[in-house]
Amino acid sequence: MHKESKFKVEKSILIPIILFAIISTATIYATRSLIADDLQNLYLKQLLWYSIGFAIAYLMMTVGNKFLYNNAYIFYIIGIILLIMVLIFGKEINNAKCWFVIPFIGSFQPSEFMKIFLIITLSRMITDFKEEKRTADVNDEFKFLMKVLIIVGIPSILTFIEPDTGAVLIYFIITTVMLFVGGFKNRWFLIILGLLIAFGGTFLSIYFLKQDLFIKIFGTSFFYRMDRILNWSNSSGLQLTNGLTAIGSAGLFGHGFNNTPIYFPEMQTDFIFAVFSSNFGLIGALLLIGLLIYFDLSIISLADKSPSISDKLSVGGIIAVLLFQQIQNIGMTLGLLPIMGITLPFISYGGSSLLSYMILIGMLFNISNENLRFKN
Repeated sequence: MHKESKFKVEKSILIPIILFAIISTATIYATRSLIADDLQNLYLKQLLWYSIGFAIAYLMMTVGNKFLYNNAYIFYIIGIILLIMVLIFGKEINNAKCWFVIPFIGSFQPSEFMKIFLIITLSRMITDFKEEKRTADVNDEFKFLMKVLIIVGIPSILTFIEPDTGAVLIYFIITTVMLFVGGFKNRWFLIILGLLIAFGGTFLSIYFLKQDLFIKIFGTSFFYRMDRILNWSNSSGLQLTNGLTAIGSAGLFGHGFNNTPIYFPEMQTDFIFAVFSSNFGLIGALLLIGLLIYFDLSIISLADKSPSISDKLSVGGIIAVLLFQQIQNIGMTLGLLPIMGITLPFISYGGSSLLSYMILIGMLFNISNENLRFKN
Protein backbone atom coordinates (compact mmCIF):
# COMPACT_ATOMS: atom_id res chain seq x y z
CA MET A 1 0.00 0.00 0.00
CA HIS A 2 1.40 3.38 -1.04
CA LYS A 3 1.82 5.73 1.89
CA GLU A 4 0.82 9.29 1.07
CA SER A 5 3.48 11.92 1.77
CA LYS A 6 2.90 14.15 4.75
CA PHE A 7 4.17 17.19 2.83
CA LYS A 8 2.85 18.47 -0.47
CA VAL A 9 4.55 21.23 -2.45
CA GLU A 10 3.32 22.82 -5.66
CA LYS A 11 5.59 21.93 -8.56
CA SER A 12 5.39 25.52 -9.84
CA ILE A 13 7.47 26.50 -6.79
CA LEU A 14 9.73 23.46 -6.44
CA ILE A 15 10.82 22.97 -10.08
CA PRO A 16 12.06 26.57 -10.60
CA ILE A 17 14.14 26.32 -7.42
CA ILE A 18 15.80 23.14 -8.70
CA LEU A 19 16.45 24.86 -12.06
CA PHE A 20 17.87 27.91 -10.25
CA ALA A 21 20.29 25.62 -8.37
CA ILE A 22 21.51 24.12 -11.66
CA ILE A 23 21.79 27.52 -13.39
CA SER A 24 23.55 29.11 -10.42
CA THR A 25 26.12 26.34 -9.99
CA ALA A 26 26.86 26.17 -13.73
CA THR A 27 27.18 29.95 -14.11
CA ILE A 28 29.49 30.28 -11.12
CA TYR A 29 31.58 27.44 -12.58
CA ALA A 30 31.86 29.49 -15.80
CA THR A 31 33.72 32.25 -13.91
CA ARG A 32 36.62 29.99 -12.91
CA SER A 33 38.93 30.94 -15.79
CA LEU A 34 38.77 34.63 -14.86
CA ILE A 35 38.67 34.78 -11.06
CA ALA A 36 41.41 34.38 -8.44
CA ASP A 37 42.85 30.97 -7.57
CA ASP A 38 41.39 31.01 -4.06
CA LEU A 39 37.86 31.35 -5.54
CA GLN A 40 38.04 28.35 -7.88
CA ASN A 41 35.83 26.16 -5.70
CA LEU A 42 32.94 28.63 -5.32
CA TYR A 43 30.65 26.51 -7.50
CA LEU A 44 31.16 23.57 -5.11
CA LYS A 45 30.43 25.82 -2.13
CA GLN A 46 27.26 27.06 -3.85
CA LEU A 47 26.18 23.46 -4.37
CA LEU A 48 26.82 22.84 -0.68
CA TRP A 49 24.81 25.93 0.32
CA TYR A 50 21.93 24.76 -1.86
CA SER A 51 22.04 21.32 -0.25
CA ILE A 52 21.95 22.88 3.22
CA GLY A 53 19.22 25.27 2.04
CA PHE A 54 16.95 22.45 0.86
CA ALA A 55 17.52 20.66 4.18
CA ILE A 56 16.54 23.84 6.06
CA ALA A 57 13.43 24.26 3.87
CA TYR A 58 12.40 20.67 4.64
CA LEU A 59 13.09 21.17 8.35
CA MET A 60 10.88 24.27 8.31
CA MET A 61 8.05 22.17 6.92
CA THR A 62 8.25 19.99 10.03
CA VAL A 63 8.06 23.11 12.21
CA GLY A 64 5.47 25.16 10.32
CA ASN A 65 4.99 28.89 9.87
CA LYS A 66 2.94 29.22 13.06
CA PHE A 67 6.10 28.56 15.06
CA LEU A 68 7.77 31.50 13.27
CA TYR A 69 4.84 33.85 13.90
CA ASN A 70 4.51 32.81 17.56
CA ASN A 71 8.22 33.54 18.14
CA ALA A 72 8.46 36.56 15.81
CA TYR A 73 9.61 39.02 18.46
CA ILE A 74 12.34 36.65 19.66
CA PHE A 75 13.67 36.39 16.09
CA TYR A 76 13.49 40.18 15.77
CA ILE A 77 15.55 40.69 18.94
CA ILE A 78 18.10 38.13 17.71
CA GLY A 79 18.37 40.07 14.43
CA ILE A 80 18.96 43.37 16.25
CA ILE A 81 21.63 41.80 18.46
CA LEU A 82 23.41 40.43 15.38
CA LEU A 83 23.32 43.84 13.67
CA ILE A 84 24.85 45.46 16.77
CA MET A 85 27.49 42.74 17.08
CA VAL A 86 28.55 43.01 13.44
CA LEU A 87 29.25 46.73 13.96
CA ILE A 88 31.52 45.83 16.88
CA PHE A 89 33.11 42.54 15.84
CA GLY A 90 32.48 42.37 12.08
CA LYS A 91 35.31 42.40 9.56
CA GLU A 92 35.62 45.55 7.47
CA ILE A 93 35.50 44.75 3.74
CA ASN A 94 35.47 47.56 1.15
CA ASN A 95 34.92 50.16 3.90
CA ALA A 96 31.84 48.35 5.21
CA LYS A 97 31.24 46.27 8.36
CA CYS A 98 28.48 44.01 7.09
CA TRP A 99 29.93 40.55 7.68
CA PHE A 100 31.14 38.15 10.32
CA VAL A 101 33.96 36.08 8.88
CA ILE A 102 33.83 32.45 10.03
CA PRO A 103 37.09 30.49 9.47
CA PHE A 104 36.87 27.66 6.89
CA ILE A 105 33.19 28.45 6.22
CA GLY A 106 32.99 32.00 4.86
CA SER A 107 31.20 35.22 5.64
CA PHE A 108 27.86 35.69 7.40
CA GLN A 109 25.75 38.80 6.74
CA PRO A 110 23.12 39.56 9.44
CA SER A 111 21.21 42.05 7.26
CA GLU A 112 20.22 39.18 4.92
CA PHE A 113 18.44 37.44 7.79
CA MET A 114 16.99 40.68 9.14
CA LYS A 115 14.81 40.79 6.01
CA ILE A 116 13.26 37.48 7.09
CA PHE A 117 12.84 38.58 10.70
CA LEU A 118 11.10 41.77 9.54
CA ILE A 119 8.70 39.82 7.31
CA ILE A 120 7.80 37.47 10.19
CA THR A 121 7.51 40.29 12.75
CA LEU A 122 5.41 42.58 10.55
CA SER A 123 3.16 39.66 9.62
CA ARG A 124 2.57 38.96 13.31
CA MET A 125 2.03 42.64 14.15
CA ILE A 126 -0.40 43.36 11.30
CA THR A 127 -2.37 40.14 11.90
CA ASP A 128 -2.71 40.89 15.63
CA PHE A 129 -3.76 44.46 14.90
CA LYS A 130 -6.39 43.41 12.34
CA GLU A 131 -7.82 40.79 14.69
CA GLU A 132 -7.91 43.12 17.71
CA LYS A 133 -9.11 46.22 15.84
CA ARG A 134 -11.63 44.93 13.32
CA THR A 135 -13.13 48.44 13.06
CA ALA A 136 -9.93 50.45 13.54
CA ASP A 137 -10.29 54.22 13.29
CA VAL A 138 -7.69 56.74 12.10
CA ASN A 139 -6.12 57.12 15.56
CA ASP A 140 -5.71 53.36 15.98
CA GLU A 141 -4.01 53.04 12.59
CA PHE A 142 -1.77 56.03 13.28
CA LYS A 143 -0.59 54.58 16.60
CA PHE A 144 0.05 51.23 14.97
CA LEU A 145 2.02 52.78 12.11
CA MET A 146 4.21 54.60 14.64
CA LYS A 147 5.00 51.22 16.21
CA VAL A 148 5.83 49.83 12.78
CA LEU A 149 8.09 52.82 12.12
CA ILE A 150 10.04 52.08 15.31
CA ILE A 151 10.27 48.34 14.56
CA VAL A 152 11.59 49.02 11.04
CA GLY A 153 13.62 52.09 12.00
CA ILE A 154 15.91 50.37 14.52
CA PRO A 155 17.41 47.77 12.10
CA SER A 156 17.41 50.39 9.32
CA ILE A 157 19.65 52.72 11.33
CA LEU A 158 21.98 49.89 12.38
CA THR A 159 22.22 48.59 8.79
CA PHE A 160 22.75 52.10 7.40
CA ILE A 161 25.71 52.59 9.76
CA GLU A 162 27.45 49.43 8.40
CA PRO A 163 26.82 50.81 5.65
CA ASP A 164 24.41 48.68 3.56
CA THR A 165 22.10 51.13 1.82
CA GLY A 166 20.57 48.46 -0.41
CA ALA A 167 19.36 46.41 2.56
CA VAL A 168 17.79 49.49 4.18
CA LEU A 169 15.88 50.18 0.98
CA ILE A 170 14.65 46.58 0.96
CA TYR A 171 13.44 46.91 4.58
CA PHE A 172 11.22 49.84 3.61
CA ILE A 173 9.95 48.15 0.45
CA ILE A 174 8.99 45.08 2.52
CA THR A 175 7.15 47.32 4.99
CA THR A 176 5.27 49.29 2.34
CA VAL A 177 4.11 46.19 0.45
CA MET A 178 3.03 44.37 3.62
CA LEU A 179 1.05 47.38 4.86
CA PHE A 180 -0.62 47.58 1.45
CA VAL A 181 -1.49 43.87 1.55
CA GLY A 182 -2.76 44.44 5.11
CA GLY A 183 -5.43 46.78 3.76
CA PHE A 184 -4.46 50.00 5.48
CA LYS A 185 -6.14 53.18 4.29
CA ASN A 186 -4.70 54.79 1.16
CA ARG A 187 -4.26 58.12 2.96
CA TRP A 188 -1.28 56.70 4.87
CA PHE A 189 0.52 55.78 1.67
CA LEU A 190 -0.11 59.26 0.26
CA ILE A 191 1.21 60.83 3.49
CA ILE A 192 4.28 58.58 3.44
CA LEU A 193 4.87 59.44 -0.24
CA GLY A 194 4.58 63.17 0.53
CA LEU A 195 7.04 62.87 3.44
CA LEU A 196 9.49 60.91 1.30
CA ILE A 197 9.33 63.54 -1.44
CA ALA A 198 9.85 66.34 1.10
CA PHE A 199 12.71 64.51 2.83
CA GLY A 200 14.27 63.45 -0.46
CA GLY A 201 14.04 66.99 -1.85
CA THR A 202 15.71 68.45 1.25
CA PHE A 203 18.36 65.70 1.25
CA LEU A 204 19.23 66.20 -2.43
CA SER A 205 19.21 69.98 -2.09
CA ILE A 206 21.84 69.80 0.65
CA TYR A 207 23.84 67.28 -1.42
CA PHE A 208 23.90 69.42 -4.58
CA LEU A 209 23.92 72.94 -3.10
CA LYS A 210 25.65 72.59 0.29
CA GLN A 211 28.17 69.78 -0.10
CA ASP A 212 30.31 70.94 2.85
CA LEU A 213 27.23 70.79 5.10
CA PHE A 214 26.29 67.38 3.67
CA ILE A 215 29.76 65.98 4.49
CA LYS A 216 29.61 67.51 7.96
CA ILE A 217 26.23 65.83 8.65
CA PHE A 218 26.64 62.46 6.92
CA GLY A 219 30.41 62.07 6.57
CA THR A 220 32.78 61.77 3.62
CA SER A 221 32.20 58.05 3.07
CA PHE A 222 28.45 58.50 2.58
CA PHE A 223 29.05 61.50 0.30
CA TYR A 224 31.13 59.34 -2.05
CA ARG A 225 28.51 56.57 -1.91
CA MET A 226 25.85 59.07 -2.95
CA ASP A 227 28.13 60.39 -5.66
CA ARG A 228 28.53 56.89 -7.14
CA ILE A 229 24.77 56.26 -7.04
CA LEU A 230 23.63 59.61 -8.43
CA ASN A 231 26.28 59.77 -11.14
CA TRP A 232 25.90 56.14 -12.27
CA SER A 233 24.62 57.11 -15.74
CA ASN A 234 27.74 59.18 -16.42
CA SER A 235 30.22 56.65 -15.11
CA SER A 236 32.07 54.16 -17.24
CA GLY A 237 33.79 51.95 -14.68
CA LEU A 238 35.52 48.67 -15.48
CA GLN A 239 32.71 46.58 -13.97
CA LEU A 240 29.85 48.04 -16.00
CA THR A 241 31.83 48.57 -19.21
CA ASN A 242 33.23 45.04 -19.31
CA GLY A 243 29.93 43.52 -18.18
CA LEU A 244 28.08 45.24 -21.03
CA THR A 245 30.83 44.19 -23.46
CA ALA A 246 30.40 40.55 -22.40
CA ILE A 247 26.62 40.76 -22.84
CA GLY A 248 26.69 42.76 -26.07
CA SER A 249 29.18 40.47 -27.78
CA ALA A 250 27.20 37.32 -26.97
CA GLY A 251 24.63 37.65 -29.76
CA LEU A 252 21.55 35.43 -29.82
CA PHE A 253 23.10 32.21 -28.52
CA GLY A 254 26.17 33.40 -26.58
CA HIS A 255 29.82 32.42 -26.58
CA GLY A 256 28.99 28.98 -25.22
CA PHE A 257 29.08 27.49 -21.73
CA ASN A 258 32.27 28.30 -19.80
CA ASN A 259 33.37 30.86 -22.41
CA THR A 260 33.04 34.18 -20.60
CA PRO A 261 35.08 36.49 -22.88
CA ILE A 262 36.21 39.23 -20.49
CA TYR A 263 36.80 39.85 -16.78
CA PHE A 264 34.72 42.23 -14.66
CA PRO A 265 34.67 42.59 -10.85
CA GLU A 266 32.13 40.65 -8.74
CA MET A 267 31.23 38.43 -11.70
CA GLN A 268 30.19 35.56 -9.41
CA THR A 269 27.94 37.75 -7.25
CA ASP A 270 26.59 41.16 -8.32
CA PHE A 271 27.22 40.66 -12.06
CA ILE A 272 26.26 36.99 -12.38
CA PHE A 273 23.57 37.88 -14.95
CA ALA A 274 26.29 39.25 -17.26
CA VAL A 275 28.17 35.94 -17.02
CA PHE A 276 25.05 33.92 -17.82
CA SER A 277 24.08 36.23 -20.71
CA SER A 278 27.60 36.13 -22.21
CA ASN A 279 27.55 32.31 -22.12
CA PHE A 280 24.02 31.74 -23.41
CA GLY A 281 23.22 34.94 -25.32
CA LEU A 282 19.96 36.86 -25.68
CA ILE A 283 17.88 33.67 -25.95
CA GLY A 284 19.33 32.30 -22.71
CA ALA A 285 18.86 35.63 -20.90
CA LEU A 286 15.20 35.84 -21.99
CA LEU A 287 14.59 32.26 -20.88
CA LEU A 288 16.08 33.02 -17.44
CA ILE A 289 13.97 36.18 -17.09
CA GLY A 290 10.92 34.17 -18.18
CA LEU A 291 11.66 31.56 -15.50
CA LEU A 292 11.98 34.30 -12.86
CA ILE A 293 8.63 35.81 -13.92
CA TYR A 294 6.93 32.39 -13.85
CA PHE A 295 8.36 31.77 -10.37
CA ASP A 296 7.19 35.18 -9.11
CA LEU A 297 3.66 34.66 -10.46
CA SER A 298 3.53 31.21 -8.84
CA ILE A 299 4.42 32.81 -5.49
CA ILE A 300 1.77 35.50 -5.89
CA SER A 301 -0.84 32.82 -6.64
CA LEU A 302 -0.09 31.27 -3.23
CA ALA A 303 -1.43 34.38 -1.51
CA ASP A 304 -4.73 34.12 -3.43
CA LYS A 305 -5.15 30.48 -2.39
CA SER A 306 -4.15 30.87 1.27
CA PRO A 307 -6.89 31.31 3.91
CA SER A 308 -4.34 32.64 6.44
CA ILE A 309 -3.93 36.42 6.82
CA SER A 310 -0.42 35.94 8.22
CA ASP A 311 0.62 33.85 5.23
CA LYS A 312 -0.83 36.36 2.75
CA LEU A 313 1.21 39.10 4.43
CA SER A 314 4.36 36.97 4.39
CA VAL A 315 3.95 36.26 0.67
CA GLY A 316 3.66 40.02 0.12
CA GLY A 317 6.94 40.59 1.95
CA ILE A 318 8.71 37.73 0.18
CA ILE A 319 7.66 38.82 -3.32
CA ALA A 320 8.69 42.40 -2.46
CA VAL A 321 12.23 41.19 -1.65
CA LEU A 322 12.57 38.98 -4.71
CA LEU A 323 11.03 41.37 -7.26
CA PHE A 324 13.05 44.36 -6.11
CA GLN A 325 16.32 42.44 -6.13
CA GLN A 326 15.61 40.86 -9.52
CA ILE A 327 14.77 44.21 -11.14
CA GLN A 328 17.61 46.07 -9.44
CA ASN A 329 20.27 43.44 -10.17
CA ILE A 330 19.39 42.88 -13.83
CA GLY A 331 18.79 46.61 -14.33
CA MET A 332 22.20 47.61 -12.94
CA THR A 333 23.92 44.87 -14.95
CA LEU A 334 22.42 46.36 -18.11
CA GLY A 335 23.34 49.92 -17.10
CA LEU A 336 19.69 50.91 -16.60
CA LEU A 337 19.89 51.35 -12.81
CA PRO A 338 22.64 52.44 -10.38
CA ILE A 339 25.04 49.76 -9.15
CA MET A 340 24.12 49.06 -5.52
CA GLY A 341 25.77 45.72 -4.75
CA ILE A 342 22.46 43.85 -4.77
CA THR A 343 22.64 40.20 -5.83
CA LEU A 344 20.32 38.19 -8.09
CA PRO A 345 18.31 35.88 -5.79
CA PHE A 346 19.06 32.14 -6.13
CA ILE A 347 21.60 32.76 -8.93
CA SER A 348 24.41 34.86 -7.42
CA TYR A 349 26.99 33.19 -5.19
CA GLY A 350 26.56 33.74 -1.47
CA GLY A 351 26.20 31.56 1.60
CA SER A 352 24.16 33.75 3.94
CA SER A 353 22.09 35.29 1.12
CA LEU A 354 21.20 31.90 -0.39
CA LEU A 355 20.35 30.39 3.00
CA SER A 356 18.13 33.39 3.76
CA TYR A 357 16.28 32.84 0.45
CA MET A 358 15.89 29.13 1.20
CA ILE A 359 14.34 30.00 4.58
CA LEU A 360 11.81 32.10 2.65
CA ILE A 361 11.30 29.12 0.34
CA GLY A 362 10.65 26.99 3.42
CA MET A 363 7.90 29.45 4.40
CA LEU A 364 6.44 29.22 0.88
CA PHE A 365 6.58 25.41 1.03
CA ASN A 366 4.58 25.57 4.27
CA ILE A 367 1.97 27.83 2.69
CA SER A 368 1.79 25.57 -0.38
CA ASN A 369 1.47 22.50 1.84
CA GLU A 370 -1.37 24.07 3.82
CA ASN A 371 -3.15 25.15 0.63
CA LEU A 372 -2.98 21.68 -0.91
CA ARG A 373 -4.08 19.96 2.29
CA PHE A 374 -6.90 22.51 2.76
CA LYS A 375 -7.96 21.94 -0.87
CA ASN A 376 -8.05 18.17 -0.41
